[in-house]
Amino acid sequence: MPAPRTRTFLGRLSLPERNFVADALRTETLGGVLLLLAAVTALIWANIPAMRSSYESVSHYHFGPAALGLDLSLQHWAADGLLAIFFFVAGIELKRELVAGDLRDPRAAVLPVVAALCGMAAPAAVYALTNAAGGGSFAGWAVPTATDIAFALAVLAVIGTSLPSALRAFLLTLAVVDDLFAILIIAVFFTDRLNLVALGGAFAGLAVFWVLLRRGVRGWYVYVPLALVIWGLMYNSGVHATIAGVAMGLMLRCHRHEGEERSPGERMEHLVRPLSAGLAVPLFALLSAGVAVSGGALGDVFTKPETLGVVLGLVVGKTVGIFGGTWLTVRFTRASLSEGLAWADVFAIASLAGIGFTVSLLIGELAFDGNPTLTDQVKAAVLTGSLIAAVCATALLKVRNAKYRALCADEERDEDMDGIPDIYEEDDPAYHLRMAEIHERKAAEHRRLAALGSAASGTPAEPGTARRGETRNEPKS
Repeated sequence: MPAPRTRTFLGRLSLPERNFVADALRTETLGGVLLLLAAVTALIWANIPAMRSSYESVSHYHFGPAALGLDLSLQHWAADGLLAIFFFVAGIELKRELVAGDLRDPRAAVLPVVAALCGMAAPAAVYALTNAAGGGSFAGWAVPTATDIAFALAVLAVIGTSLPSALRAFLLTLAVVDDLFAILIIAVFFTDRLNLVALGGAFAGLAVFWVLLRRGVRGWYVYVPLALVIWGLMYNSGVHATIAGVAMGLMLRCHRHEGEERSPGERMEHLVRPLSAGLAVPLFALLSAGVAVSGGALGDVFTKPETLGVVLGLVVGKTVGIFGGTWLTVRFTRASLSEGLAWADVFAIASLAGIGFTVSLLIGELAFDGNPTLTDQVKAAVLTGSLIAAVCATALLKVRNAKYRALCADEERDEDMDGIPDIYEEDDPAYHLRMAEIHERKAAEHRRLAALGSAASGTPAEPGTARRGETRNEPKS
């Protein structure tokens, strides 16, 4: 006799986790809309003939202290500097997930980790097979492996789909794990030279950063200059500078001590996330997404093996990888889907995860560094693949939108108006007493209105009797 299923996949979140996810996704959604606007602006700017040269001039404008090895173009400052802020927030998110979120429980962590790994391996395999068949370059295998959570949420905001919190949390956790492996890919595969002196200095700076945190030292005037020094040393070491942001994010304490409303990591994330989502990532998009778009360029996306591999990796690889990894994990861990959800919902989320933008553009620049033509073609492929994935996800999610609205309404219902959704108070006797008082007041009001109506008509109301021509539990004809 088979063992009973004991775990629920995409079940109800705990109230603290639900509140955290809601706050995080609110900021990411706004950031995603700004990201979308920035990408559209970049495309318009780079494709109007009279303005194209100005876009190139701005993107390639150099400034910075050359003596420190930091005389960089504006585009490089965005990719190496501003994205360090993005990866700093990603590091905090990962740390929080490991100590207080879904990833702290190994049994619960298996699902998003396997789904994310399969969602990165499958696109890489699709890219490799496409280029093996077409004789293309394998250098861009990592380009379609990343999911852009901000862009995905922007799509949800635009199409007006109200996903239940469990589906949104699954998407967010997928993106966090996805970011972790993207960071590892950048650190391992895109470091071709090492300056051991600078790298040692960066590690020494990180050690000082860790000691200051453990001693409880506070003050932005201490940490911001130190962070800039660590970043500069990491950049000059040959390791991608964004790794410094991740390392510092992982060092922050994300569990709460007694009496704390928020941990230091949560406070820092609350402060820095708007800067990341609202400024750093949109500026990176503005300076990186400006590629020439024409009929011939779009045709090249589907004929060159490198660009076709990116498109198929995002649209097909991501969807098949995440859905397949999720189904296999649920199947072999004997879990079951939460009531009200179906596998079609998981497939739609997997399709939505095919929207790759920020990290995909970054990896594309690193993979084809020195070949600006192919770099721009790969960027066009990332935009094209993300657009196709967004359209497919929109169609799939719209089919179930009515069901999502009903589930969200159940999650948000707060009839006793105490600020806590009723679904989280079903086992609390005090909640039921409050609801009884509410219903008694409503019943008293209905009795009063019935008495007034009877007095006006001169007919005494008999409690429990039906109106003439009707019987109990029968609708009026």
